[in-house]
Amino acid sequence: MRHLGWLAAIPFIGILGGAFLFNRVAPLVLGMPVLLAWIVLWILLTAAIMALVYRLDPANRESRGEGTAR
Repeated sequence: MRHLGWLAAIPFIGILGGAFLFNRVAPLVLGMPVLLAWIVLWILLTAAIMALVYRLDPANRESRGEGTAR
């Protein structure tokens, strides 16, 4: 359970790290400044990481295995 907390902290670190590394306007990625593209990337990665945290959390395994709707 402890490793899930660190896994959930990765998006926070990723978004903040990009502000210091990619604070430029000149290069564009898909028509967006690099920093905006970095933030959009981390929004998508955050959804994937939180889905992984949900699947790995032992508290969620009980309700999935029963097969009854709540």
